[in-house]
Amino acid sequence: MKYFSLLDLAPVIEGGNAALAFRNTVDLAQHAERWGYHRYWLAEHHNLPGIASAATSIVIGQVAGATRQIRVGAGGIMLPNHAPLVIAEQFGTLAAFYPDRIDLGLGRAPGTDQRTARALRRNLGGSDDTFPQDVLELQSYFKPASPDQAVQAVPGAGAKVPLYLLGSSDFSARLAAELGMPFAFASHFAPQYLDVALALYRRNFKPSAALDRPHAMIGAGVFAAETDAEAQRLASSSQLQFLSMVRGRPEKLPPPVESMEDRWSPAERAAVLERMRCAAIGSPETVRQQLEELLERTGADEIIATAQIYDHKARLRSFEIAAEILAGLVRQGLPAEA
Repeated sequence: MKYFSLLDLAPVIEGGNAALAFRNTVDLAQHAERWGYHRYWLAEHHNLPGIASAATSIVIGQVAGATRQIRVGAGGIMLPNHAPLVIAEQFGTLAAFYPDRIDLGLGRAPGTDQRTARALRRNLGGSDDTFPQDVLELQSYFKPASPDQAVQAVPGAGAKVPLYLLGSSDFSARLAAELGMPFAFASHFAPQYLDVALALYRRNFKPSAALDRPHAMIGAGVFAAETDAEAQRLASSSQLQFLSMVRGRPEKLPPPVESMEDRWSPAERAAVLERMRCAAIGSPETVRQQLEELLERTGADEIIATAQIYDHKARLRSFEIAAEILAGLVRQGLPAEA
């Protein structure tokens, strides 16, 4: 593993609001920079009461302005919701403010339900139809503009904004390989196709001007505390939030509970635990062992850690423990290929 990074969903907690979520995001980013995280990403989601980062580029600007050197970016922007030119202008603007610090991860899902996707896009087509073309169009706007170019991204043309493709299946893995782009798999909530997607990406990768060899990033929930029992308790907030989504009624992030035993049916329990199959939950030693096993299995070049934890101080401590463990794994130099 070469890097470890952090994905923040700007959680809105029960009893809190977006303003509190953003204050916590900025505070966490400042701590993450001190703890040695390589990049700090935020994700575009819509119509979800528990996630405040819908206007992703605005939040990225606030985080970049409150930090000094950590890379800041999107993990990701859901490109089918936007015209590629608009995204090129937004991230070209961010790159002008914060040179060589801005990343742009791209997803092809709407980041919401279909009704909200229609409200976002107005004219809703299948994302499979235009996503590859939209990625190529976006890439073209970041290239230096030619004198006779009719449509230019101003700012954006010539900006150094690395692009990543995000995915939870084999589609983006194949596209990232074909275009020679780094690939981030959403194993923190959709682990089913992790191994298949990474194998496809590595096997089919074609070197490009941006990247000469595959770079695979994987998401992992990390819920770390001084004891296994306390970490399991902290993780119950995330389990309850996933449960509300399984039931089709997304909610704000709830406080943790001592036991999930009577809160879900066997089928719901299986669905939630499957989504969290790549999460590391426990004491520092337990989390270390779980992350080592995940790295040894996947050979990931980078882990991006995430966690929906209700109490901000407990969330800070979890990411601090994670940073200590992940920094050690980088020094340990586990194989970069599975």
